[in-house]
Amino acid sequence: MNKLLLPIRGLSVHVEIKGEPHLPTIVFLHGFTGSTKTWDEVRNEFNGYRTIAVDLTGHGETSVPDKLERYSMEEQIEDLEALFEHLELNSFLLVGYSMGGRIALAYTIHYPKRVKALVLESSSPGLLDEQDRLERELADKLLAKSIIEDGIYSFVEKWENIPLFASQRSLPVEKRRAIRNERLKQSEIGLANSLLGIGTGSQKSYWEQLHSMPNPVFLITGELDAKFVEISREMTALAPTWRHIVVSGVGHAIHVEKPQLFATMIMEYLQGL
Repeated sequence: MNKLLLPIRGLSVHVEIKGEPHLPTIVFLHGFTGSTKTWDEVRNEFNGYRTIAVDLTGHGETSVPDKLERYSMEEQIEDLEALFEHLELNSFLLVGYSMGGRIALAYTIHYPKRVKALVLESSSPGLLDEQDRLERELADKLLAKSIIEDGIYSFVEKWENIPLFASQRSLPVEKRRAIRNERLKQSEIGLANSLLGIGTGSQKSYWEQLHSMPNPVFLITGELDAKFVEISREMTALAPTWRHIVVSGVGHAIHVEKPQLFATMIMEYLQGL
């Protein structure tokens, strides 16, 4: 596996590449508090593919800018475009989880020609209702403030115990420890600025663009994650050609709880395109 730090628009962007350039390519974007490491088990299943995992701005080994505006959705989209241009990626499957899914969706809307197909795991197009968006923006600001003031350890203690991740408590101890360590390695500034710059409350809504997207889209949600199951159903109501699968017995992070199944679903989807 090649681990690279690439100069992209003034940042040092960390990517991990596995597989030869001539193979069909899959790009993975992690969620909030994640990194390339979150995809390790999934990527091990993709023999015959080239897989590329990216650390998003403020996460993992990618740069942690001080300026808040550097974390906006618009900046993230242009960073990805510059990265894909640098890597000479002209056609690939794009997979995004949660925050990474929101970024993947926004990127695909702006640069549809590069994306052969889009897979969104437990993600959304943002908040359509303005009052909901303002309330979420305030909540994100309060959480960002607490990360800076209380530190990464206090934040992780609270974050790993929110209802969204309740189903992960049944995972083996070693896997739960690995997830916790991945979170603890994050930067307070990087996480806080990510919430402020690209949190669900601060990003624009993409609901109105869904029906006009030319790309094939595959939505994956966990049965125990009722909120995102409903969001995906609402998305497919607007874009009936999209495919949506609900995975039984898992929550928000299907790729963590059932990595082999998650990879198999993606491979079967690719074969059916």
